[in-house]
Amino acid sequence: MPLKTTCIGAYPKPDFVKLPDWFNIPAGPDTVNPTLYWEDAMRQMGDNVESIIAKGVAQVIQDQVSSGVDVPTDGEVPRENYIHYHCRHIEGISFTDLTEKEVRGGTYTAKLPTVVGKVSARDEFLVADWKRAQACTDKPVKMTMPGPMTITDTTANAFYDDPEKEGADLADAINVEVRALSEAGCKYIQIDEPLFARKPQQALDYGIENIERAFHRCRKDIVRVIHVCCGYPDHIDRDDYPKADKHAYFEFAKVLDESNINQVSLEDAHRNNDLSLLEMFANTTVIFGAVAIAKSRVESMDEIRERLVQALGHIDNDRLIAAPDCGLGILGRELAMAKLKNMCDAAKSI
Repeated sequence: MPLKTTCIGAYPKPDFVKLPDWFNIPAGPDTVNPTLYWEDAMRQMGDNVESIIAKGVAQVIQDQVSSGVDVPTDGEVPRENYIHYHCRHIEGISFTDLTEKEVRGGTYTAKLPTVVGKVSARDEFLVADWKRAQACTDKPVKMTMPGPMTITDTTANAFYDDPEKEGADLADAINVEVRALSEAGCKYIQIDEPLFARKPQQALDYGIENIERAFHRCRKDIVRVIHVCCGYPDHIDRDDYPKADKHAYFEFAKVLDESNINQVSLEDAHRNNDLSLLEMFANTTVIFGAVAIAKSRVESMDEIRERLVQALGHIDNDRLIAAPDCGLGILGRELAMAKLKNMCDAAKSI
């Protein structure tokens, strides 16, 4: 039976969508205020900003569907940063008060929005994004959002003295969006937690519990997805980027498999895993990273197929889904489509 395919989140923005991506916003201690940078970009697109974004979403979904993707995303076209986009809708996070902080285990330093009070959901906003995207295709569109640990790592904290409590409050805020999407009819909801790979003990201590909390009381037919990559660089073909230890997957795989998560997304293309990892998922479907998202070399269909066949030696066919390692944003449209087409052809040839 052919394998199903999906994307993870980000997709290259069309040229006519003049919104910044996180890897194009000036970084470092002297970075501009992200809110002002974003608002300025929105203003520059003028009164037609909503129709421009809708046109961009339609294009990236069509790119994915025409490449053969079964479960596309909206490409995160409206977002400059998949974390801070969500944070702007959370009470207690200030984009005026910026705090310098090392992020992702010291891989870079930036001035970040600051948690200045108890966090809670300010409004529901992703349902509108999902409806805009779902109107473009008969395929089920997956919506993505950042997880509590990842938000905590990509903001500064001037309020909480307990990261577990902060994570629980963030999970409750995320749950508002999850439940709203669930009730609106969105079937696939993905929470991104790359921090699990960098901080596996914290993931075990409270991170996985908070993901379950974020999915609490959503409809039973919702596919609960978590994405855990090991990080990727700010530009393509950078070889010296310090990724998280891929062996961290082994530390929390069993606990994830026993959670209420239905699908777990893991990278494999950038650095191949010991495929015995897949055997630790007795119940959970694995979204398997089949193409690298920070390398310009386009993997051949045969190469991708061979690796997928190897993976099927360790997991049932109906519990393996092919996908890119992570979001495709830094590849550019031509490379992204070439990789997706080969990936989908490989998955459907099995």
